[in-house]
Amino acid sequence: MTKRTSAKHKIDRRMGENIWGRPKSPLNRREYGPGQHGQRRKGKLSDFGTQLRAKQKLKGYYGDLTEKQFRRIYSDAERTKGDTGENLVGLLERRLDAVVYRAKWVATVFAARQFVNHGHVTVNGVSVNIPSYRVKEGDVIEIRAKSKQLAVVLEAINLAERNVPDYIEVDNSKLTATYVRTPSLADVPYPVIMEPNLIVEFYAKN
Repeated sequence: MTKRTSAKHKIDRRMGENIWGRPKSPLNRREYGPGQHGQRRKGKLSDFGTQLRAKQKLKGYYGDLTEKQFRRIYSDAERTKGDTGENLVGLLERRLDAVVYRAKWVATVFAARQFVNHGHVTVNGVSVNIPSYRVKEGDVIEIRAKSKQLAVVLEAINLAERNVPDYIEVDNSKLTATYVRTPSLADVPYPVIMEPNLIVEFYAKN
């Protein structure tokens, strides 16, 4: 098991939920937290604990973002007109690694980050190797020609465990994806309930 895979499974168990909906999640075998006392950690959470858990879950879903990264995205969401929680989700979905993951070119969001970082992706014909790069509506994302036959891509495209959401149009014959629009919370196919409103409350109080 790689270090990254191990970290991913720890996130699932720490949250007590299969946050990516993957069949290999350890939560499919045992629905309790890690460690020798995991089965006893079922106490009622305080308001602070509930808000913190909502933040950790959303951060974890997008590849276990650091607090600094996540706080920067939240600050941008707060400055944008409209509902801060909805803006937060929209900005997270505009990350290039998130778009690569949604397009089903890789199996996990962790793999998407590595895929972008290794220079396998272009945006509007220009190579971009920054996973946090924010795509805009109408941007065309494509896998570079030399990377289109990678086994990781061919395997991920055929995965049946999730579908491409309608705010991204994918042409698998060309391995291109068009970012059609920024989604609302209701549009995003999270396997578990995400509560960005609780994250807004968390940052308002802390």
